[in-house]
Parts: sequence; structure tokens; C-alpha cells
Amino acid sequence: MKVVVYAICKNEAQFVHRWMDSMSEADQVVVLDTGSTDETVPLLRSRGAEVTEETIVPWRFDTARNRSLELAPEDADVCVCTDLDEVFHPGWRAALEAAWVPEAGQARYRYTWSFNPDGSEGVVFWYEKVHRRHGYRWVHPVHEVLEWTGEGSPGPTVTVPGMQLDHHPDPSKSRGQYLPLLELSVREDPSDDRNAHYLGREYLYHQRWDECIAALERHLALPSATWADERAASMRYIARAWLQKGHANAARSWLFRAIAQAPHLREPWMEMARLLYAQEDWDGVLYFTGRALAIRQRPESYICEAEPWGPLPHDLRCQAYFQTGRREQALEEAEAALRLAPSDPRLAENMAVLSW
Repeated sequence: MKVVVYAICKNEAQFVHRWMDSMSEADQVVVLDTGSTDETVPLLRSRGAEVTEETIVPWRFDTARNRSLELAPEDADVCVCTDLDEVFHPGWRAALEAAWVPEAGQARYRYTWSFNPDGSEGVVFWYEKVHRRHGYRWVHPVHEVLEWTGEGSPGPTVTVPGMQLDHHPDPSKSRGQYLPLLELSVREDPSDDRNAHYLGREYLYHQRWDECIAALERHLALPSATWADERAASMRYIARAWLQKGHANAARSWLFRAIAQAPHLREPWMEMARLLYAQEDWDGVLYFTGRALAIRQRPESYICEAEPWGPLPHDLRCQAYFQTGRREQALEEAEAALRLAPSDPRLAENMAVLSW
């Protein structure tokens, strides 16, 4: 089958060679450059990418994605949308071909969105930006998603074992455009629960606590907001905002709601454990971290955060046991934490102190 990679970019010369190496398994690479002033365009062309230069005004990610998709040839079978700060592991094309079926609409594959300082994986979820050439378009000004516009059914989404995409972004790039674009997205489609949640989360990032609370309460009130995992995340973010406003009791109340909403997730249990840790409620820390650790199946959605699946639960338990005079149990938890982050000097120091 004919596989075409398409992308949008602006001033990403630093990523060109790495990205083109990764995308070389495709039959063709097409790129929409939206105004680079560095060497991005000539570097891409020197590596064989077909580059079109256009300015998107007003800027919207969905408009840019749709324009870049138009650059893919009509006879392409499968289109693969990536960004220049992303890298496929070698062998992705073979994995995709092995899993794809003629009637498929999209493919889902493993995506590492962030990495921890020691190089281990941070936030990991499954992505669906591979799709058949015709019948799809991108929607929403930001946090854009694929929407089926063809006739009949889009066909099944196939899972591709062994297809892995890693995200290595430029940390100096601003995400300042996200907030106004999310506000626009919610104005355009007030009933869209996904972007209502994202807007509240963005207000949290910007430390606009009251707007965060209002936006996320609105998300929770939407009839379409039925996904328990995302609802629990909204409740956790509301709790964080209330805590920043100095209302620990309100935060605690919202965290209990988050736990009740999604008891199958580690995140709400751990968020409560961290609140109780700050309040030096050591037995509470042990209870809630214990409930978190009892959850062994890591979710495949973007809701899954890195810390609850790293050394943090054991680290908090180590501190709680130590503070309550249970040194032997504290040592066991320190060992467990260090196994999950062997290069962390603080965890190594804890081990050394407790082993002495």
C-alpha cells in the first residue's frame, strides 16, 4: 500500500534530519510550512520532502492540518500525520502494514508524549493520527481531531502493535496561543465536552483559578461529558485550583468526588495522598497510596499521568512510615521507589539513611 506522511511546521530546522530519518519508511513526505524564517524549508527539500509554503491567517491548527492533508496525493492509501518534533521507532511501516486491513478507517499506536529527566517514559497514551486518505478532515482550532465526513461508516480503527512514536519537543517554544484558540473553540462549539475540559485545564496552567473552576464545572454539567476518566480529571483540577486559593477543605471534597467518579484510576487516589502528605496525615497517606498501588493496569488514554506510575507512591509511603516510626517498612518502600528511578539522588540518599 502507498503510505504518505504529512505535517505542518514553522522554524523547526533543528528537528529536520532526525524527523526525515524517522519518516524515511514512508513512500512520500509532504509538508506545509507556515512561515519559517530559519533553514527548515531548504533542509526539508534537501532531504526529499515536498514542501509547500503558505501562511494561515487567522491561525488555526485544523485549517493548517487540512491544508497539509490536501498535499497528499489522491492515490495514497494511508496518511500518517506527525509533527517534526516526533520520531517513530524503526520498523513502524512494517508494523502498520501488518495490522492494516483494506476496510480500516484509522490506526492507533503507542505515543510517548513526555519523558522524565532520567530519560524514562513519562506520559504515555495511544494515538490515532493515521487514517485512510479520503473521508477525513481535522476539526477544532486547537487540540484538533479527525472527523469522518465520508459516506457510510469510516471502518474500524486497527491497533498496531510495535508502532511507537516519541515526542521530543523544544521546551523553549511558547504554548501561549493555546488559550485564545481554546476559548475560540468553546465559543464555536459550546456543547463539545472535550474542548470544554481542555479549556479548564488551560486556565489551570495559566493560574487563573476562578476561571478554571468555572470552566470545569461547566464541563461536568454538559450532557455529553460522560467519560468517567475525563470527568475525574476535571474534578482533580478543580481541587488544585481550590487548594491554590487556600481552601483545602473544598479541594478535599472535590478529590473525594474524583475518586468516586473513577476509582479505577491511580490519579485521584494519589492526588488525595499528596494533599494528606502536605497536611502530615500519615495514616491517610498510607491508605490512599495503597489504594493507588492496588491498581496494576496502566490506562492507555491521555488522562494517565506519569507520577502515579513512577516512584511517587512508594516515596510517599516511605516518608509516612518513617514519620510514624516504622523504619523497616520505610526501607522497603525506599527500595521500591529507587527501583523505579535508580538515578534519582534523593531516593538513593533515602536508602542510604534508612539502611544505616
